[in-house]
Amino acid sequence: MAAIKDPENTIVMETSKGKVVIQLRTDLAPKHCERIKTLAREGFYDGIVFHRVIDGFMAQVGCPHGTGTGGSNLPNLQAEFNAEKHVRGVCSMARSSSPNSANSQFFICFDDAGFLDKQYTAWGQVIEGMDNVDKLKRGEPVQNPDKIVSMKVAADIK
Repeated sequence: MAAIKDPENTIVMETSKGKVVIQLRTDLAPKHCERIKTLAREGFYDGIVFHRVIDGFMAQVGCPHGTGTGGSNLPNLQAEFNAEKHVRGVCSMARSSSPNSANSQFFICFDDAGFLDKQYTAWGQVIEGMDNVDKLKRGEPVQNPDKIVSMKVAADIK
């Protein structure tokens, strides 16, 4: 397993394809990182499917309906756009056309997606398990999609 330097700011996501470890970037997007941790601790992400997975682009997850149309019961977040490049392994919030509409959905970049830079809130980096993200079934929508089995803050894992 990757060396977890900051368990309170590391997410361990068990997917149907294997483990993915994400280092939260509280220096870039503190409110978004707090939201991810809050929802993970509530078990919100457990069982949610990767509903939109586009080869060479990204894998999106976090809609409770599995369609890309929903979010959590918490209010939407104000954008925390930053200079982090959207490259392989970067985790960023999905949103509607409104910049301040991010809620619970996020995506993991498969490859360089520089056209998203400074327009979406990057909040994390995969530090282990990108090979498992690569194995996710593709589609828009995905037929018989892969899912998050469990998503936890590393500090909470006994």
